[in-house]
Amino acid sequence: MINPTEVNSLIRLLDDPDGEIFEHVHQKLLSYGSEAIEYLEQAWEQAFDSVQQERIANLVHEIQFDIVKKDLQLWHQSGAFDLLQGVLIINRYQYPDLDEQKVINQIEGIKRDIWIQMMNEASPAEQVKLINHVFYNIYGFSGNTANHQDPQNSYLSQVLETKKGNQISLAIIYSIIAQKLDIPIYGVNLPQHFILAYLDDSLQSEFEGGILFYINAFNKGFIFGRRDVDMFLKQLNLKFDKQFYEPCSNTDIIKRVLRNLISAYEHLGSSEKVDELNELLAIVETP
Repeated sequence: MINPTEVNSLIRLLDDPDGEIFEHVHQKLLSYGSEAIEYLEQAWEQAFDSVQQERIANLVHEIQFDIVKKDLQLWHQSGAFDLLQGVLIINRYQYPDLDEQKVINQIEGIKRDIWIQMMNEASPAEQVKLINHVFYNIYGFSGNTANHQDPQNSYLSQVLETKKGNQISLAIIYSIIAQKLDIPIYGVNLPQHFILAYLDDSLQSEFEGGILFYINAFNKGFIFGRRDVDMFLKQLNLKFDKQFYEPCSNTDIIKRVLRNLISAYEHLGSSEKVDELNELLAIVETP
């Protein structure tokens, strides 16, 4: 437990003109971690001095960013099994105070609406048709074609709120819901595009890698085949590579989300965010 009197005394010293004192106070408050945040936020509301307000806001961000880094590292080192958890950690970078249970409930709600209509003997194509109907027609999800570079397209909470996202965010929500329904749909890391694959392990010998077909979550769940992937790669002058056809890991998906965000913030000229997101990318790129 931290001592409130001590924390508040330190916060009052944040506007000290002496650089050495400021640095000492800054490090000490940083060491308290998330416990210091509520005291800092209260002090920010009461501060009249813009320098002090800015220093408090920066410190709160620094503490929250440290938490995101630690959470992402733990997720990565523990095997990156839960994609939803990984995406929520990235979401926390921009929305640290978000009620994550609300996001989980929104996803559960979509899953439930599909499950209610799901028939036991539905074929893979019928299952996808039903997911598409609920996801695109009833909930109204669509690709954000008008503002594709907007970083908000990569934050899960925003995509669930606005029903608009980029290729990867829509594919992530789609595959998380499918897997919650025990439907084997997984992300495929195609260059310049992110698609989904419907996998059936029992057809391993008949079909290449057990993939029945592919799904384009950005284009209303459009179903297509391997030959379309061949043609797409041909247009890009890319040679055959197994990874362009088969499901990728959750870590690869998170890397792709981070790269999208880096590119979006570069486009906006937000160099500080670009630097921080590169730090997060380095965490998941560590073997």
